[in-house]
Amino acid sequence: MKYWKKYSKDKLIKRIDEALEANIDFQESKSLGYPVSKLDENVFNTSGAFLNDSPLLKSFIANPNNIGCHTTGKSEEAFKGSQELEKEVIRVLAVDIFKAEEEKYDGYIATGGTEANMQALWIYRNLFKKEFNATLDEMVILSSEDTHYSVHKGSNILSVDAVSIPVEFNSREIIAEELDTIVKNLIAEGKKYFMVISNMATTMFGSVDNPDVYADILTKHNVDFKIHIDGAFGGFIYPISNKKSTINFQNPHISSITIDAHKMLQAPYGTGVFLCRKGLIENVLTKEAQYVDGMDLTMVGSRSGANAIAVWMILFSYGYYGWFEKINTLLLRTAWFCKQLNELNIEYFRDPYMNIVTLKSKYVPVKLAQKFGLVPETHDGDNNWYKVIMMDHVEIDDLSKFVDELKEV
Repeated sequence: MKYWKKYSKDKLIKRIDEALEANIDFQESKSLGYPVSKLDENVFNTSGAFLNDSPLLKSFIANPNNIGCHTTGKSEEAFKGSQELEKEVIRVLAVDIFKAEEEKYDGYIATGGTEANMQALWIYRNLFKKEFNATLDEMVILSSEDTHYSVHKGSNILSVDAVSIPVEFNSREIIAEELDTIVKNLIAEGKKYFMVISNMATTMFGSVDNPDVYADILTKHNVDFKIHIDGAFGGFIYPISNKKSTINFQNPHISSITIDAHKMLQAPYGTGVFLCRKGLIENVLTKEAQYVDGMDLTMVGSRSGANAIAVWMILFSYGYYGWFEKINTLLLRTAWFCKQLNELNIEYFRDPYMNIVTLKSKYVPVKLAQKFGLVPETHDGDNNWYKVIMMDHVEIDDLSKFVDELKEV
């Protein structure tokens, strides 16, 4: 790892203090033009000695606005300190985790995976319009039937059709023959430009799509396409646990990636990440945002600089090896749980590099699932699966109690 280091607590606090000092100080400054200030001290406790050891709380009180994308062009000078920490986060994720070339990437801290997925679709819709004069009815979004519902939100908002690709029931793998037939039929209907969302750990199963299945078939049919990786859940675990993973920017077909920091990384909610190759994000430049220095390239506009600082704190508190140890603890718990299920002859799905285990519902009584908070595939109609996720709070003692009751039924 070139940039992902472990810092001492003192160094973390010092760096964050320096970043906040580099931002505009609304206590001291009387800048008249900014529609923002620190948190209202008449409502919130914004002072006290406890803040000296609470850099994140200090960041929320300072209330920096990291509007814009700071890996390209200019940015608002008033928040350059928190922007710099965000740039360090993006560099670690793009270069160290997802193998981007130096300075060949862009990205920003989004509000979550939904926004980041929609940002990718927005970029590719505009790119196809700009480069090929494509119409909306010539474009289509492809994703597996297990893909997160944000693809359908994006389809609705951008007015681009979305088509779901069937997966094999037990393996959750994309059925290549079905994909090939669907692409062939879509071309016959006039579709020429394809946007793909390929999963790095689906929400329900933790299943990982092979993006090359899409790339090979779309290349065979000689159509233009872009592939986006939805790593909202898997982005902070799969590339770490699977050292042979090729789902990164070294794959020439992969153009952008989503990660969620508020899942595996345990950052505050409203904290996702969007990454892409250089030369793409400019397709969503909002020229009308001329009062923003550097203008805006993001879907959401104003963004919490404190959330960006939270991600920076977590990454540099652990460092790569500390994070590797944490991930492997979760994987050991997952393996233990799978061993118990095997002994009970219970059928389930699990990607070997992920911490999600999805059980076939016929083995789990509804009341037992509800008692232990298992999540069903659907809350309406016939449910085929329940999932268990080994997050930080789920320990073997908790799993053991569920297994013991499962044995009784």
